[in-house]
Amino acid sequence: MNSTLSKGMIAPFIRRHSIDMRQYLPEHYRCYNDFFTRKIHLGARSLDQCPTHLIAPCDGKLSVYPITENGYFMIKGAPYSVQTMLQNQELARRFEGGVCLVFRLSVDDYHRYCYFDSGTGEDRVFIRGSLHTVQPIALDRYRFYHTNCREYTVLHTAHFGMAVQCEVGALLVGKICNIQGRSPFVRGDEKGWFAFGGSTVVLLFQQGVVEMDPEIIENTTAGFETVVKLGEKIGERIRVDSDIQYHPECESGDCSEGR
Repeated sequence: MNSTLSKGMIAPFIRRHSIDMRQYLPEHYRCYNDFFTRKIHLGARSLDQCPTHLIAPCDGKLSVYPITENGYFMIKGAPYSVQTMLQNQELARRFEGGVCLVFRLSVDDYHRYCYFDSGTGEDRVFIRGSLHTVQPIALDRYRFYHTNCREYTVLHTAHFGMAVQCEVGALLVGKICNIQGRSPFVRGDEKGWFAFGGSTVVLLFQQGVVEMDPEIIENTTAGFETVVKLGEKIGERIRVDSDIQYHPECESGDCSEGR
């Protein structure tokens, strides 16, 4: 998809998926991957700026799961636990009783993602795995996808305490391109993007921090995903976690919020 020969796929793809290219910055695409990682116009997505509102970090189809000691959630049609996803038992335990948000991106979604709050990030953790295909013919053979390539960052946020944002890849869609790791960021800053193909973003929150919008919970319980757009409100803060290591007064001059 980085070859100039792949340019011929762009126009048919746009027609097939009815993509409104007016939302995106005009650009000369050298190859299909240039098109796939295209940037959206400023203002094409509405970024909810209420500090206590949880926003979607990407376009996608959202499912929400409670995090329990022996609980599993679904990614790409296969079960994961927090521990198998992170491969870190101690870190996984800190999220027991919390909530897991799974955003499934399809090929026609915007494949860039942002930070859902201001804060600071720890070093990125990359887990190299087998990149199993998500095609139906392979599902009978590969039932577990926790060998997928993935990368996660522990975030210390201004309004939602400690959280984890994890990007997951699969065969032909394993390319995860994150911009930064251990550095401060602001709500809505671009965190990175996926190269060709649909993939998945996962958010983990600790117990008692976030209350999700009821419609999203109801849809997941009924077995349906909820279509969301980057910057859209999907939940609300219940409290500020005591683990917070970021102080928003650094950018706003107000130290009363988020301590």
